[in-house]
Amino acid sequence: MVQALPVRDSVAAWVDVCPLSAILPNTGVCALVEGQQVAIFRVGDGTELYALSNRDPFSKAFVLSRGIVGDRNGIPKVASPVYKHNFSLLTGTCLDDETVKIPTFPVRVAGSLVQVGIG
Repeated sequence: MVQALPVRDSVAAWVDVCPLSAILPNTGVCALVEGQQVAIFRVGDGTELYALSNRDPFSKAFVLSRGIVGDRNGIPKVASPVYKHNFSLLTGTCLDDETVKIPTFPVRVAGSLVQVGIG
């Protein structure tokens, strides 16, 4: 099982997900990484990448990769397509209920491939 890793230095391995070109700017995709659904978002001009759990804790559905990407007061976020709760792409914290947080994952581009870090 993939574990959320708070520090990029603690990555044991990187898993290839898809070519960067497969993710349009300001959208997300879902990838199965070590048996866990991970939502990967390409933000802004297309160079910023974020990865979080694809599971919306409010609806309990795996839908966050289909959410609307934007920002709240300069914080990049995704709004769940179900109940519209907003989650920080930086920390996974729900911006509407700070007691709720979802896992985040290290993500990078190596060559032209998007990779997610696993512990």
